[in-house]
Amino acid sequence: MKRINALTIAGTDPSGGAGIQADLKTFSALGAYGCSVVTALVAQNTRGVQSVFRVTPEFVAAQLDSVFSDVRIDTTKIGMLAETDIVEVVAERLRHYQVRNLVLDTVMLAKSGDPLLSPAAVATLRSHLLPQVALITPNLPEAAALLDAPMAVSEKEMREQGRALLALGCEAVLMKGGHLDDAESPDWLFTAAGERRFTAPRVKTKNTHGTGCTLSSALAALRPRHRDWADTIDEAKRWLSAALAKADTLEVGEGIGPVHHFHAWW
Repeated sequence: MKRINALTIAGTDPSGGAGIQADLKTFSALGAYGCSVVTALVAQNTRGVQSVFRVTPEFVAAQLDSVFSDVRIDTTKIGMLAETDIVEVVAERLRHYQVRNLVLDTVMLAKSGDPLLSPAAVATLRSHLLPQVALITPNLPEAAALLDAPMAVSEKEMREQGRALLALGCEAVLMKGGHLDDAESPDWLFTAAGERRFTAPRVKTKNTHGTGCTLSSALAALRPRHRDWADTIDEAKRWLSAALAKADTLEVGEGIGPVHHFHAWW
């Protein structure tokens, strides 16, 4: 099997639990070589976001050109894009390079509730980027924002919104049901071929910082090794559940700590 080169396009987290730092850890833990393009410098820790410095769209484009002009990229994860002009330039450059295996983590809020995507950028993300991606991974508040609808409060409503997102033009949708108040944490995959439910027991830990970033990165890293999204999701969710189960063995910060990306080694 050839080595997999994976790219993350996202913001930073100096405390290491989310954003590009989490993405690169995930790529490495799952045997992929990680490259990165920074869209925003985020001063954040386990207690919240303190400040955001947005990279200019011209420099985001320059970073993308640097990577794609030199490195074979097999799979790409898109995270925090912050503003409309960054969404536009990322969509344009990815279209130019005909990038495949695009996983879009629709990052809008940090775990602390701090906003990471401007409201004006949501419509641009929906119209410019969604039709290009292979998979989007919204949680329930993000799905509601993308559809300009109330948040789903049941699996029935969650499935209806998943179908509506698929109709916007992406190849597949993974609706994450962690916000439902159930013993299980149900996720639903929607593709043109049908729908599938995934479940996992809720792991009892407060240390869930960066789980969305980590899952989407795992999906990107693993997709080239699997025949379809369903098999990819199965493996990614097993790996993430183990990372959550070992999260309390870390001692990082005083707030919502990170998952243990390297639980298989230490």
